[in-house]
Amino acid sequence: MSQPFASARSTCAERAARVRYRRAVGLLVMTLVLPGSAQLVAGNARLGRIAMRLWVGLLLLAGGSVVIALVDRERALSTFTNPSVLQLLRLGLMVLAVAWAALLVDAWRIGQPLSLQLTHRRVLLGVNGAMCLVVAGVLLFGSHTVGVMRSSVLATFAGDEVVGAHDGRFNVLLIGGDSDGGKTRWGLRTDSMTIASIDAHTGKTVLVGLPRNMSDFPFPKGSVLAKQFPHGYDCDGCYLNSLSTWAGDHADLFKDYDDPGIEATLEGIQGITGLDINYWAMVNLSGFQDLVDAVGGVTLDVREAIPVGIPGDKFYTHLKTGTRKLNGWETLWYARARHDSDDYSRMARQKCVMSAMLQQVSPQTVLAHFDEIAKAGSNMVSTSIPASEVGRFVSLALKAKGQKVASVSLVPPAIVTAHPDIPKVRRMITTAIDRAEGKKPAKSSSPTKDPSAPSTGGSASSGATKVVTGGSIGSLKTGYAANQSDDLASAC
Repeated sequence: MSQPFASARSTCAERAARVRYRRAVGLLVMTLVLPGSAQLVAGNARLGRIAMRLWVGLLLLAGGSVVIALVDRERALSTFTNPSVLQLLRLGLMVLAVAWAALLVDAWRIGQPLSLQLTHRRVLLGVNGAMCLVVAGVLLFGSHTVGVMRSSVLATFAGDEVVGAHDGRFNVLLIGGDSDGGKTRWGLRTDSMTIASIDAHTGKTVLVGLPRNMSDFPFPKGSVLAKQFPHGYDCDGCYLNSLSTWAGDHADLFKDYDDPGIEATLEGIQGITGLDINYWAMVNLSGFQDLVDAVGGVTLDVREAIPVGIPGDKFYTHLKTGTRKLNGWETLWYARARHDSDDYSRMARQKCVMSAMLQQVSPQTVLAHFDEIAKAGSNMVSTSIPASEVGRFVSLALKAKGQKVASVSLVPPAIVTAHPDIPKVRRMITTAIDRAEGKKPAKSSSPTKDPSAPSTGGSASSGATKVVTGGSIGSLKTGYAANQSDDLASAC
């Protein structure tokens, strides 16, 4: 009888061990799903209630944030791009990571691991370690990502003045800075200039392109340069892209401004276009390569073999024709190449790159490559947009993503860049904006060309053959489609 009795005792002990093991595992799972619940039922009940209340509060806060984001996306974006909010969120995630891991360890303790069989004890220790690692790792990675975002916002959006919309539109000057391969301070020479005129409510965008070789233009009354050039910027070597250098050489005239080069460029562009510029953004064209690589490349239609470099460069080659996904290096040369083409073809290609980036870079891509994008953005962009306005412009960019982007460029044959007809320039801009907003253009304004037509200023004749020069539809004589279009994507 002793052997059956011993066997029965052994079976009971094994059952009890299995119950204790399941209880211990259950406590860990409870803590993973509802932090504090294990302490509430089997440990320090006061600690459990505090933890559960905090957890429910966090869930309600997260749910409320989602509701606000759905109802008022702009407010949500403004809130979660605010550096102070991001810092609180970053610290909160760090504290949550430590606290949750501590609750898991306490749940393991409550499960009385020393009372378990050695095998069960080892399994429980492994499960607890894995849970702590996953929970803390995910939260700490989230904290790191928020920290990177905060640093990026602070480094990039350093403006301190909020400027309201003008006539219902935000006009943001995008300046491409020639970094000279990193040998000198990038941005000393303005390599390209485009105004993004954005409807403050719909996000509808018109890109206004200005050639760097424009001269003989006025400055706004009362401006620094209007006093120096009362009859306009008309002298030997006086081009739009030389204003930055001129201002640097005469910095004493711009004592009231942080960046004489930027201020001089703004005065010149406002004098030409008649538009009030809200903000500016200086883009390092060499750093732009990193951004394109960070988002995984951009798909562009290479209509004609485009030179990479110039003859004599060791790396000189050509981009192959066809619709292809280009990496950062290739996209940079697609946008910058002038060999075998001209400045105005290049302006058209730059607009195609802007359009492609706007349409192809999705929020999912940004989240998946956030670290790389944030790092590239910090190294690439300097802007006067304050951090408090980031949410507004992100919201407008998302609205613009699903709409046609229009373009108007102040280039030949419509405009003679050496002696521009300023009233005509302003009519062209007004007409393009009116058309983008669905308004009927004034009778005195020339109709915008069909985006598929190679010439500017009028509609293409029926059956006209498309001409491709320098990779852009059109030619120097007839104009380039992407420079004057109601739908930039179709012109590219």
